[in-house]
Amino acid sequence: MAETIFTKIINKEIPAKIVHEDDQCLAFHDVAPQAPTHVLVIPKKPIESIDQLEEADQALMGHLWMIIRKLAAELELGDGYRVVVNCGRDGGQSVDHLHFHLLGGRSLSWPPG
Repeated sequence: MAETIFTKIINKEIPAKIVHEDDQCLAFHDVAPQAPTHVLVIPKKPIESIDQLEEADQALMGHLWMIIRKLAAELELGDGYRVVVNCGRDGGQSVDHLHFHLLGGRSLSWPPG
């Protein structure tokens, strides 16, 4: 996988407003938020998209979902939130590194776009 902006954030080559970091993942505020709260949760393991997940990634994916749940509570999104994962160009994926968008802080409409 080619180096991405997320790889540079993981390696601390580009600053980010980090809200969580552990040995498996990193979470930080999006620079172009689409809601009052917009945090990106990314695995440190370089995985291009959902389509590149392997059986061995099951525990990592479970960990990411638990971190998302924890962050939603810490960021006081108790009235509701949305988690979005874009896959591929037509799915709206703009960075070739798997990432989860945690959005909240206002009523979110449907369909999203």
